[in-house]
Parts: sequence; structure tokens; C-alpha cells
Amino acid sequence: MADIVLDHIDKIYDNGYHAITDLNLEIADGEFMVMVGPSGCGKSTALRMVAGLEDISEGELRIGGERMNEKAPRDRDIAMVFQSYALYPHLSVFDNIAFGLKLRKLPKADVKDRVERAAATLDLTEYLDRRPKALSGGQRQRVAMGRAIVREPRAFLMDEPLSNLDAKLRGQMRAEIAKLQNELGVTTMYVTHDQVEAMTMGDRVAVIDKGVLQQVASPRDLYLDPDNIFVAGFMGSPPMNMALATIERDGDGMVAVLDGSRVAISPVLLERRPGLAGYVGREVAMGIRPEDVKECEEHRDWPQDQRLTVTVDLVEALGSGIEIHFPVAARKVQSAQTQAAEEARAAINAVGADVDGDGEADDSMPSAIAGSAAAANMWVGMFGPRSFVRLAETIEVGLDTAQAYFFDLDTGAAIRS
Repeated sequence: MADIVLDHIDKIYDNGYHAITDLNLEIADGEFMVMVGPSGCGKSTALRMVAGLEDISEGELRIGGERMNEKAPRDRDIAMVFQSYALYPHLSVFDNIAFGLKLRKLPKADVKDRVERAAATLDLTEYLDRRPKALSGGQRQRVAMGRAIVREPRAFLMDEPLSNLDAKLRGQMRAEIAKLQNELGVTTMYVTHDQVEAMTMGDRVAVIDKGVLQQVASPRDLYLDPDNIFVAGFMGSPPMNMALATIERDGDGMVAVLDGSRVAISPVLLERRPGLAGYVGREVAMGIRPEDVKECEEHRDWPQDQRLTVTVDLVEALGSGIEIHFPVAARKVQSAQTQAAEEARAAINAVGADVDGDGEADDSMPSAIAGSAAAANMWVGMFGPRSFVRLAETIEVGLDTAQAYFFDLDTGAAIRS
């Protein structure tokens, strides 16, 4: 096992396309690091540079403290799992798993022992004599995992390994891969466009957009404390609600002034984000997560100065809750980062283009800008499953401004201290 360090890495193609810009990322020994971002953001390019399948234009790559820039892929002691499984159709499961070991001319007894142990770990023992065509998609992916495991590498690299599976199987395989990585303790770099995979599997998550690292944090910190507007708008489903607001003083407190209303900012938030005091009289981006939009019919004691009167535009019953969509009388946040986040989510929802040739098939994550609602500033609230809210009904919603987010419009950075 070993740590992986990407030190000021750049990737510039011959045609001048700058795929990766000054990437600094340290993956600790035994850590499960997930790289997430929209199609074409450069995440697979970064992975391929670590694997040695792409040359590094600038910077240094170190695995276990050893410089790897000039080393061939076979000399890096890593194992890669691809989206396409890359199995040999004419070989049995046993021979597919054993293929790399046989190339290294290991003794037959060692090969047999390693393959059988890997097969037992992956629940493949009864399929060792079968060929790939006789297996399900999930079983084929397990074979690909087995081929990586038996090599006993210093690190695993996984490039969209679950993209070809259906939703139910993806959920099962997410849990299996996370459990397996935890048991093996092998340093793992995992690339995906699916934020659910990123949030449920990674010890830490690295968010990339247009070849630039936006934030690295634990899944919890990434969701609850995004560094900028792009991360806030990209992570979360449904995405964070946003609007332009002017910060004003109101006695000892502060309010966010939208086009059609004034919303009191919780003292709890002001204490946690003292930097907001420096924005009095200025326009900022205000964000509220859908789960922090409350149904006032249920929360009847919700403060009057933290309420909006809205008309329901769409109701979606999800079983575990009800998702309501409603327009707000407030201007949209129009910035390079919000546009990038919206485009990223829309592209992923619509099976996005493969800009950097990484072979991604993007088919998850609902878009924030779907349908006829695209022109309005549509917000989303998550209500309980027993809510009786109806389409076209005018209701009051409470905004939990203790959990609100504010961003600088010039830099896109979160306003904190």
C-alpha cells in the first residue's frame, strides 16, 4: 500500500486544450478518494495520468514517495478497474482473474490460491468455470474487481466502474466495493459523475470542474460546508435553492432582502458566519437546501420573519417524502460558477457529451433546470410523506436561515469569517 500525491499537475494536449490545471491532491495510505464532476471536467484524465495511460505535462506524481512521471504503467504497481469490465470472452472466470498473475509467471499453486481467495471474497466461487457471457453485469464487474485484487497492488484506480449497471445493481455494488476496500485497506482513487456514489463511498471527495479542483472534503463537510457556488449547486439532489439577496441591518440583526420579501437571518448563522457583517448593503448569493424549506402548516410556530408565501407549481410524491416546486420572487444567481453547475447537472441528466474522451455514460442525477420551469427562479422544498400540499395551492413555507448559505458574487466563494 502507498499514498498518492499529485503535486501541481497539469495536462495540456497537443491541440492546446488544458484538461487539468494545477491539480494538488494527496490521497493517504489506505484512503478511499472519490473524484466527482461533470462529463469533460478532467477527472478521468487525472486518473489516467496516475495510471500512466496519459503523460503528465507539468508537475510531479508520487506513489509511496517515489516519482512516477516517467515510469511505465506496468512498473507503478497499481491495478485499474474500467467501466467496460475489459474481460476476455473466451476465457473462464478463473482465467480472467488469473490472467495478470500468469503473465508474471507466478507458480501455479500461488495463482490458484490467490484466485480462489479473491473469488471467495467476491462470492464468485461457483462461477469460476463459466465464461463472461454467462454472467450478469454485476458478476462481470466482480470478476474485474477480482482481477485487480489478486495482483495485491499498492493502489486501486477505478474509472466509472458502475456506469453500465442498472440503478438497483449500482446500489448493491456501491456497498460491496466500499466494504471490500475497507477490508483490504488498499489506497483507492475512484472516478464517477454520480454524486450518490461519491457521497456514500468516499472517505473524502474531490470535486473537479473544467480541470480545476474546487474542493476536497469528507462527504459530510462537502455537503454542509461547500467552498463555493459551484460545489453548492452541483452537490445535492435536488440542488440547493439560490437567489440574489441584499444584506441589510435590522436592529441588532440582519435580513436578506429578496425582490419580493425580507427574510430574517438567524442569529445562529450570523455567529457562525461573522464575515457576513462585511456585506451589509451589498448583493450576495443566498442558498437554502430543499430540506431546510419547511411546511408552515406543520411548523405553525415558525418565525413570521422567516416565511415566504408561494404558489405550488409541481408536487412529486416520492414515498419517503413529498417534493414541491415553486417560483420565488427573487432573481436568479447568474455567474460563471452557477452556470457551470447548472450545465453540469443538465448534461449529466441528459447523458452528457464525452468532451475529454473518457468514455463516460452519464445517466443519473436530476437536473436543476428541467422543463418549463427553466425560465423562472424555481425552488424546491422537501416535505414529509403525510403532507397534503396540492398543485396550484398558495402556502407559506419557512426558511431555516440558521442553515442558509451566502456566497460572494465576484469570487463565488462562500462567505464565512
